[in-house]
Amino acid sequence: MSQEKKRRMAEKKIGTHDGAFHCDEVLACSLLKMLPLYQNAEIVRSRNQGKLSECDIVVDVGGVYDASKHRYDHHQRDFHETMSSLANKKWKTKLSSAGLIYFHFGHEILMQEIGEEVGSKETVGIIYDKIYENFIEEIDAIDNGINQYDGDARYKVSTSLSSRVSRLNPKWNDPNPDPWKGFQKAMELVKSEFLERVFYFKDSWLPARSLVEDAVKKRFEIDARGEIVVFQRGGCPWKEHLFDIENEQSISPDIKYVLYQDQVGKWRIQCVPVSLTSFENRLSMVEDWRGLRDDDLIEKSKIPGCIFVHSSGFIGGNETYDGALEMARRSLQQPK
Repeated sequence: MSQEKKRRMAEKKIGTHDGAFHCDEVLACSLLKMLPLYQNAEIVRSRNQGKLSECDIVVDVGGVYDASKHRYDHHQRDFHETMSSLANKKWKTKLSSAGLIYFHFGHEILMQEIGEEVGSKETVGIIYDKIYENFIEEIDAIDNGINQYDGDARYKVSTSLSSRVSRLNPKWNDPNPDPWKGFQKAMELVKSEFLERVFYFKDSWLPARSLVEDAVKKRFEIDARGEIVVFQRGGCPWKEHLFDIENEQSISPDIKYVLYQDQVGKWRIQCVPVSLTSFENRLSMVEDWRGLRDDDLIEKSKIPGCIFVHSSGFIGGNETYDGALEMARRSLQQPK
């Protein structure tokens, strides 16, 4: 790269507001700086329109959303954009500056980070959607004040990324506040979290799809009812893939239990939940077994090798595959 090109790139300016910072504009700035065009850009924090007009791109301030002018604010009264309205995708959460930058630059950022490794625009597209659904949308919703639940929440979540970014702002009683120092720390935090999530989906979540597909295909070899699947490798992220495959293949009856080996070679039986976010099971394990361990469980169930059944009935363990399979089959015999 020529010195002149480096100089022009270094002269780029990213504008955002000053004062207390939030997760959405911190992430927006961090995402932009992952791109070669803005990697050396100066970040200008101000609400002064004169200073902002000198910036090459402005996020979360200015009262304008106009991608052709690289202005990405979402606070104006007439702004109602979502991933659904802009890209005909399923998510209808109003976008924050993070969502706007991700919508316009997300594919480019992912191609920059993982494109050559995965070698497929289709794969990048899958990861793009997963990152929005499992990372960006939460930040959009929190910044726009959208409740996760109707009514009062049962408990408060204070460990979200948005909460952790907020705590990096100067303390109200700090005699010598340095908001820039906290902003830089926040950018490092959100970048680390973003990339960690990207590589999780690329390296762990996506490869698990074929394992789950294979297990579902062979389910009738395991049990005539087709309600039990066995994973040849334990620990893979199976739930979302299983729900997707069931939906795509219109599988009925739905799958109740999965079997897999744990890290020490024992076998686990785990119940499939009624939905991805639910703690309720499609069919919990036998009620009389719940909370029992070892000899007490073996005596009660009459199944050799039993190790435990969780008190809530969502998971159990056995020394052998045959023992775990028998626990699953016996559990299927319960009234549904």
